[in-house]
Amino acid sequence: MTGFSGTIHNVAIASVAIGISAMIVSFMILGGFKTKINEKIFSFGGHLQVTKFSFNSSFEEEPISKNNQLQEVAPQIPFIDKVQAYANKPGLIKANEEVMGVVIKGVDESFDFARFDENMVSGRMLQYIEDDEETRELVISTNISNLLHIDVEDEILMYFIQDPVRIRKLKIVGIYETGMEDFDEKIVLGDLKMVQNLNNWPDTLVGGFEIFLKDFNDMDYAYEYLDENVLEPNLFIEKITDVFLEIFDWLHLLDKNVYLLIFFTLLVACINMTSILLILIMERTQMIGMLKALGCPNPQIRKIFIYNGMNLTFKGLLWGNIIGISIGAIQYFTRLVSLDPENYYMSYVPIQWDWDIILGLNILTFIIVSAALIVPAIIISNINPIRSIQFD
Repeated sequence: MTGFSGTIHNVAIASVAIGISAMIVSFMILGGFKTKINEKIFSFGGHLQVTKFSFNSSFEEEPISKNNQLQEVAPQIPFIDKVQAYANKPGLIKANEEVMGVVIKGVDESFDFARFDENMVSGRMLQYIEDDEETRELVISTNISNLLHIDVEDEILMYFIQDPVRIRKLKIVGIYETGMEDFDEKIVLGDLKMVQNLNNWPDTLVGGFEIFLKDFNDMDYAYEYLDENVLEPNLFIEKITDVFLEIFDWLHLLDKNVYLLIFFTLLVACINMTSILLILIMERTQMIGMLKALGCPNPQIRKIFIYNGMNLTFKGLLWGNIIGISIGAIQYFTRLVSLDPENYYMSYVPIQWDWDIILGLNILTFIIVSAALIVPAIIISNINPIRSIQFD
């Protein structure tokens, strides 16, 4: 198609293509941010954390017995994936004449090392000794490694301020990086048994439990169910979304921004298609008059223009999907667009492939834009066949 009509058709296709590609890329990026940040947070802790009620504001927890109702009934609760024990212990790392305060998170074999493995930069995770001896190994962050000028295979001294002061000579076996300050600036991973020995606890006592759910969306229900039906009165349960409130509020704000983008994109697409169909009707006024003079009813003429608009919308969706998916694929495989980890918790723009959302965006756009075409098509009923034939 050439001339004025061809230009109008191309404009219509381009407006829909730009809109759908922008929505597809936005949802890919939003999904990527959610997935990556959730992976980083849940690699350190579960969806729910159970500790003992305490007025102590330090990093250390009051001990909890492993022989409690939660441990007994957890395997029978359908929404629970796993429960892992932990205990925190603040200390000072001394290396190369430098001293730094950190919190050692003691974990045992139940810790989800496979989930944490994606954060590893170099080295390996902890290896546990078969007998009852504690493992004298540490996994530290890149921040701590850079500040103290230590690396994998280096040995450090760690001081625990208590009465009496305890000292451990530990070997650095791995270095991790999440890009999240709450973890990278202060958390190191060590053996839970070592923390128990430092606190003079038997192996039946731990600092708390982390509960992983099979579905993140079950968190509110799981929180209420466990609090009311499972946990003892002296235990306190907390949602991970409350622990890292600022991060999840930021993700919620991203959700709102994307939904606003969808609204305004669809609004612009509808206005563009409505305007273009009006132009096409004006350009084809004489043809409409001829069809009416030959006895063609208004509904049938309207269908011609609506189907033409729907055809343009379909072509725009096709090109928009090609553009949007191509942009997502380029970023997914090359990580071309980078980010500042201090502000975005990661060094590149993440991409999440969710074909259900992409299909839903296409269906939603096609239905709304097609429905908007009915408004200008109504004008056809008001066109007088005698005047329109004489229209120039």
